[in-house]
Amino acid sequence: MLAAEKVHTLSIARPQADQFRLAALHRYHILDTPACEDFSFLTELAAKVCEVPYAFISLVDAERVWIKSCAGMQLGELPRGESYCSLAVLGEAATEIPDLTQDFRTAHMPLTVNAPFMRMYSSVALTSSDGFAIGTLCVMDTKPGGLSAGQHATLVKLARQVMALIELRANQKTLESAVRELEQLATTDELTGLHNRRSLLHRLKFEAARAKRFRSPLSAVMIDLDHFKRINDEYGHAVGDQVLASVGRLLRESVRVIDVPGRYGGEELCVILPNTPVEGACKLAETLRAKIEAQLHYAGPRLLPVTASLGVGSFDHMGIADAESLLRQADDSLYRAKHAGRNRVECGPT
Repeated sequence: MLAAEKVHTLSIARPQADQFRLAALHRYHILDTPACEDFSFLTELAAKVCEVPYAFISLVDAERVWIKSCAGMQLGELPRGESYCSLAVLGEAATEIPDLTQDFRTAHMPLTVNAPFMRMYSSVALTSSDGFAIGTLCVMDTKPGGLSAGQHATLVKLARQVMALIELRANQKTLESAVRELEQLATTDELTGLHNRRSLLHRLKFEAARAKRFRSPLSAVMIDLDHFKRINDEYGHAVGDQVLASVGRLLRESVRVIDVPGRYGGEELCVILPNTPVEGACKLAETLRAKIEAQLHYAGPRLLPVTASLGVGSFDHMGIADAESLLRQADDSLYRAKHAGRNRVECGPT
């Protein structure tokens, strides 16, 4: 059988600590990410400096070699056993094969026996900060040969730049994730998952200013769990916390994306409703009241009934036209609901 007819998948040897190498690779979260101009520039520069038509930045995953960037041809990924780069993570800092057809490991690989009929391969390992080879910067040619000492030295430097860029992008992602987590911690009430008081009031001021500017409707619903002190006194604060957490989850699942549900303080909750007139707010408040009453809570094996009183305030762009007056009206409505027997909704002024 002619060599050109034999497409061979090599059973590639694997480093003893390949699982740790893979962990190092996956830590960078770079696999299957979109093309990037910075990586493309380094790949093209490697091909130009080494005076070859092809260059790749490759990352060696568990069963595949994924190409982050390429010059000279488009290539997305190869099975690990069909890629020259799988040889480059076996421990050597650099790998050069002057004639791929003369090396038993590569002679029958697809890129050797099929177009473009690669002959020369030279690579430098991309080494993680903890010393694992996660991939390569490699160059290839359809003619046998090798790199000069100067070209190889430059390829080594370019590989360091590639790795530095991978590290930078990973650090940026880690930083962005940390910032998002800190923002979440700063704005979220840990028990209920709702906006905390500070975040709630901040969002309310923003929505009030926008409603005032565009003369759009804005409403707020104040929610107070009935006889909540009795629950804490009779069953303990752990049960009370479970009730609050469940009601918080109910609120998050019952409002729109644009709405702002928050914990105003203690067992008192609040929902800010942008672009919502008083009629819509009262309808939502009644829906919430019914859902809270229907929600099941337990103190050990005992079923624990929980109800809530709700008060609605709404902009009228006259007496009620700022955040403070809106909350005051909603709080006055809540006061009426509690004194009228609880487990009910009161809307707007008397």
